[in-house]
Amino acid sequence: MADIGAPPNPRLDIRDLRVVLALASAGTTAQAATVLHLTQPAVSRALLAAEDKLGARLFDRTPRGLVLTPAGEQLVSGATRLLVELGDLEHRVRTPVALPVRIRLVCECYTAYHWLPSALVKMRASLPGLELSLAVEHTQEPIPALVAGDIDVALITTASVPHAGFQEREIFTDEVAFIMSTSHPLASRKALTRDDLKETTLLTGRTPPAETQWFMKRVFGRERPRLRFEQLPLTEAILDVARAGMGVAVLSEWIASPHLGRGDLVAKRLASGPLRRPWRIAWRREVDDAALRLMAALETTAPRGLAVG
Repeated sequence: MADIGAPPNPRLDIRDLRVVLALASAGTTAQAATVLHLTQPAVSRALLAAEDKLGARLFDRTPRGLVLTPAGEQLVSGATRLLVELGDLEHRVRTPVALPVRIRLVCECYTAYHWLPSALVKMRASLPGLELSLAVEHTQEPIPALVAGDIDVALITTASVPHAGFQEREIFTDEVAFIMSTSHPLASRKALTRDDLKETTLLTGRTPPAETQWFMKRVFGRERPRLRFEQLPLTEAILDVARAGMGVAVLSEWIASPHLGRGDLVAKRLASGPLRRPWRIAWRREVDDAALRLMAALETTAPRGLAVG
């Protein structure tokens, strides 16, 4: 037998990782204790032990609960992939020949369909034994479909997920930008203000009401100005109207990026900073293993980057 050398001897064990992941998901030691079937003092001691082993603080203790530190975020990201890989290894050892697991997937926002199908093709090699299908017909109401059992996994932005019987995790963000013609009066601005948005026509797709509410809250806070929205059915139509100087398109970076290299469109941010939209993955507990594998693959496959000027 070839000499493979001494195996690594990490300081953390799987129990440490499970405690940290439970705390990151739950936000409090009390809720994590319920998930782990432990007492709250036992969870607190386990967290302190993990931090002591690493010599690093993993959570900041705040009045609103536990918040991951940069070290904690790094550990949670790596721990998820590590446990998924370990689970895959155990599964292959236990059942060398297994029937494929079929997962029905839907996205709450149509923008994800601009990259998800090609991403699924790239992920096939890293997701052996999983058969993924898109249930596009449930895009407008992913959570009712999840509850009814019509889908197994949903990528969501604004929808609320019931706690009983379901899991959810944040996986990535995209940036919502303001796209306009280079000849538009606002194109010379370094950044846009809220007053700028009040004075122009905003071009969007057929966004769900919850998405519009999220936009208004993030941009205007408690203020509720009457904005001029024009909804168009196709992305190409939105960009063509923006290119003609007839409004400002409000689009995800995923859609906008391929169209910004032609020289006739520019992307702008708000003066208050990038408008980032958090994406979450939600799934039925019956597909825990498959959903975690999909999540780990999506974290490294979703597109990134937007040229904003």
